Amino acid sequence: MVIAELDHDGIVGIGEACPNRYYNETPESIVDALAAQKAWLATRSPLGYTHFLEEAEEKLAECRGALSCLDLAVFDWVGKKLGQPLYRLFGLDLNRSPSTSYTIGIDSVENMVVKIREAAGFPIIKIKLGTPDDIEIVRALREQTEAVFRVDANCGWSVQEAIEKSKELAALGVEFIEQPLPANQLEAMEEVYAKSALPLVADENSVGPADVVHLRGRFHGINIKLVKCGGLLPAMRMVHLARTFGLKLMLGCMVDSSVSATAAAHLGPMMDYLDLDGPLLITNDPYRGVEYIDARPVPPDVPGIGVALR
Repeated sequence: MVIAELDHDGIVGIGEACPNRYYNETPESIVDALAAQKAWLATRSPLGYTHFLEEAEEKLAECRGALSCLDLAVFDWVGKKLGQPLYRLFGLDLNRSPSTSYTIGIDSVENMVVKIREAAGFPIIKIKLGTPDDIEIVRALREQTEAVFRVDANCGWSVQEAIEKSKELAALGVEFIEQPLPANQLEAMEEVYAKSALPLVADENSVGPADVVHLRGRFHGINIKLVKCGGLLPAMRMVHLARTFGLKLMLGCMVDSSVSATAAAHLGPMMDYLDLDGPLLITNDPYRGVEYIDARPVPPDVPGIGVALR
């Protein structure tokens, strides 16, 4: 992870990015991209955050992780400057936030059974798939719990696999399928969309706002991730575009620390589904922030994002 601090007028805003090599980003590339804008940053006030971040988007277009890091730091700074938590600045009611899913990663069936037993307090389970044994895995996990299941195929299926597996997964009580095909097979998703027994949610095909227009008729919903789209401002643009096109909304994460997860939790009331379990899956989280209350990610009621060093 990369943690950045934006120091302006004696107030420090904190941002984070969890780089992913799938998007050709590393901690070093994010740090270098931010460092290259140091002189420009010194000339701008974050209080005018919309114009500030629109300019930053042009300068950091090739490194969305760096843009997300800066975006979060700016919003944290603005919230602290105005003395309000972000959800209040956005006019949102935290009581409308849904529960988060808890992720079970790909492993042997035996180990996945152990993991799902450990996740007994979570009413929604996200199961990572994309193996020859997908149906056997879900069947074995279903024997352990009556929790809601969502599955992420990780771009691992063909068109025919997706259609056939959707029928079997529907019979096992799965709610929806995330990213069944590789991202470069977007047009092929039209056939899956027409024949799938379950709703389909885009992840790798849903990177930023410009992607949303291409997903109607191919997916039923989109997965928004702050580090993928470039932060809170692009995420909100994706929300409004998706609603315009009748798409459902999920807010997800990489294996983020509490900085990104807490920032994302402020947008929870705008979502149909949440997958914000990043801090629950790491042991080296340097910050404290979001709390999980009956599986609902709730940010602290303090100005800004609401995180502090442990």
